[in-house]
Amino acid sequence: MVEENTIWKEKVITGDETWVYGHDPETKRQPMEWKGKDEPRRKKSRLCKSKNKVLLVTFFDIKGIVHYKYLEEDQTINKESYLNIVRRVHYLRQ
Repeated sequence: MVEENTIWKEKVITGDETWVYGHDPETKRQPMEWKGKDEPRRKKSRLCKSKNKVLLVTFFDIKGIVHYKYLEEDQTINKESYLNIVRRVHYLRQ
């Protein structure tokens, strides 16, 4: 009976969406620079979110990510785009 009760969990797929911002991360070596013993360190500028952003729609099950889709920069999620992604997830699961 326990096995029958846990099988349904393997069939559940859920989804979520989030904004992904693009940026050019610094490597560990880039902030290193030569300076004299009495010289102050150079100030670093604050990191801010990039103006480039895309919407990431992700579907996952009990084992992990099943499908993900990056939408175009000017595209928003609506009923039609969401249904197209869900149909694709369903097709991949068969």
